[in-house]
Amino acid sequence: MNIKQLMKQAQQMQEQMQGRMAELRVEGTSGGGMVKATMSGGKELIGIVIDKEAVDPNDVEMLQDLILAAINEAGRKVDEELQGQVAGLTGGMKIPGF
Repeated sequence: MNIKQLMKQAQQMQEQMQGRMAELRVEGTSGGGMVKATMSGGKELIGIVIDKEAVDPNDVEMLQDLILAAINEAGRKVDEELQGQVAGLTGGMKIPGF
């Protein structure tokens, strides 16, 4: 296989990944599901749902912590999904830039 073919194949894999990640939606939760954050494959927060029971005007800090935890979990799930998809496309080979 020559270098041109290899580069073309790498570009195709990158385009496939970008398409898959654009369609990806993951959900992170916290507080036993009281806060749910939905994130795109590009790590854009696209939705958040807060259960009424999580809202305590006397403990705003706890709600803030629950929101952050749900968002952070969603971000980790995006990373895990990306790693899994890259491994699937490359057959487990480590390729720089992927």
